[in-house]
This record gives sequence, structure tokens and C-alpha cells, in this order.
Amino acid sequence: MITMLDVARKAGVSKATVSRVLAGTRYVSKATQQKVFQAIEETGYRPNLLARSLATQKSQNIGLIVTHSLFNGPYFSELLYQTATLTNNYGRQLILADGKTSADDERAAIEFLLDLRCDAIIIYPRFLDTAALEALIEQHAIPIMVVNRQLTQHAEHCVWATHQQNTFDAVRYLIQRGHQDIAFITGLPGSPTAAARLAGYQQALAAHQLPFEPGRVIQGAWTSLSGQLATQQLLASQIAFSALMASNDDMAMGAALALHEAGKRLPQDVSLVGFDDINMAAFFLPPLTTVHVPVAEMIQHTLAQLVAMLEGKPVSVLPPFSGRLIERASVADGPARRDQ
Repeated sequence: MITMLDVARKAGVSKATVSRVLAGTRYVSKATQQKVFQAIEETGYRPNLLARSLATQKSQNIGLIVTHSLFNGPYFSELLYQTATLTNNYGRQLILADGKTSADDERAAIEFLLDLRCDAIIIYPRFLDTAALEALIEQHAIPIMVVNRQLTQHAEHCVWATHQQNTFDAVRYLIQRGHQDIAFITGLPGSPTAAARLAGYQQALAAHQLPFEPGRVIQGAWTSLSGQLATQQLLASQIAFSALMASNDDMAMGAALALHEAGKRLPQDVSLVGFDDINMAAFFLPPLTTVHVPVAEMIQHTLAQLVAMLEGKPVSVLPPFSGRLIERASVADGPARRDQ
């Protein structure tokens, strides 16, 4: 049986040094850590994680809760990739729990991660409201970070993006390009992100004295298929529009297919804008104008905040993360600007 002492001899370090590396402390140089990790790989050593967690009261695990309805899509693939990569960089393991279909399910996922002795938890909430999230942070001793939701009582425990302002900026861009009849595909009902992006659309119309036409707002569900169906519904309504913004890139791509099937050219007949700036957006035909969301940066600060809390260091409130409009070829000048 391979022991920690065997690893220490292989790496040319003390047993205590191997223990510190496995515990994830920062008092070991990167070079020494690499020697220990290489020795672990070469010897095939497998530490007794349960025994170690009982002895140290630390599992080196960080839990992430995301409801399964959000798993399907490139945005959340990016979120999971960034979280797993950065967690690994801190020498910790990521454990994913499914928030399923209700606030009670999200609470159950938290209890599941607590039972696994996770040192900290990241929540990407779908059903829990801000009051419930604030209460959870107060109830549990371990650090909890909430992603994509703004908290007020425990503001240092959240990371959030300026969805409303970024949508306002994107719609304003379309207006400045000469579009006045702008349609909008929303996200799932009850989603705070969907509500914020719709509010930004409405705010931009009001700021430019353009009427809000309810018929130009079509319900989507974050998927490409829902974007296609929403656009088909919009076209069937015979309501005029020269530009269309979708609440995410997946729906924008579905919308593009529906427009193509209807004989509409992008961007000559209809300009199209998405949101999230997924990798495929730059390779779409035409390349999709969209709002870039700084997912990697948000997750980087989430993990840094959690680790600082775990190490007993003071943390401060993080500023909101602002996206930025990425201009590509899916937007052309609208009728008002062409008539000038």
C-alpha cells in the first residue's frame, strides 16, 4: 500500500510538506507543489479524503448549485468550465449539485453539499429569491457566494452583472443606427435575468420617446428552438420590425433560422442582436452582434472571495460586472438612418 511517506521520499520532501500540499495551504512553493503532485501521480497514491477531512475539518471541496434546466447551453458550459478550472487552480475539488425545479430543491441541494462537508458553496439561483438567499448566508457558518443575483444585506457574498444597463445600451445602439421598430425575445418567465434584460429594452425605448408595443415582445425560453418559434410567431403577427434583439445568443440563432426561412436577409432586411457572446457568435453567418458577459472574470472573483473567506481574510463588496457590446455584421443601418 502506497503511503504519504512513500510520496515524500519520491518527491524528496518531508511528510509534513506533502500533508501541507494536500491540505491546500499557501505556505508551499509552486515548485515544491509540482514535485509532490508528480510524485503522487507516479506512485499512484490515493489519500484517504474522509480521514483527512475529519482530522482537519476541511474537505478542500467547493460546491456549486445550478438547476438542471440551465445546464443545456454554451453559456453555462462556459460557467462550469471556468468554475472547475479556477477551483482546481486553488487545489480544490468542485462538486456540482442540481437545484432541480423549485426553491425547496435548491435548499435540498445546499443540504446535500453540506452533508458532503464542502468548505464553501456557490449558488447560481433559479428559484430562491433574494430574501431566502440572505437568510441562508446568515444560517450557515461556511462561506456562500451567490452568482448573478444582487444582495443588499450581504453584498460581499454576491457577484452580479449589469444586465439591464447592457440591454439598454444594445437597444440604444440599434436606435442610433436608425431602427425604431425593434422587437424583443424574452427569457423564461420568473427569471431575474430575463426581467432585467426586458426592463433594459423598455427603458431604452422610453429614453428615446419610442412607443412600447407589447406585440413586439415575444416569450422565449433561452433555447434556440424557442427563439425560432418566437420569431415565427412574431412574423405571423404581421407587426413591422426592422431589428430584433434576443435575450441570449441561443435564441438569436434560432431567430436567424426563422428569418431565413421567411426569406428575410440578415442584416439587410432585419438586424439581429444577441446577449452573452458565446463562442459560436463570432463564427455565425453573419457574425452576431451581441453583449459580452464577463463570465470568466465573475467566476474568478467569486472563487477569490470564497478562498479569502475560508482563510479568514477580510473581504469587501465587489462592484457589479458590466458587459460590453460587441459589434459584428448582423446589424445594418435602419430605415430612419438610410432616409437621412
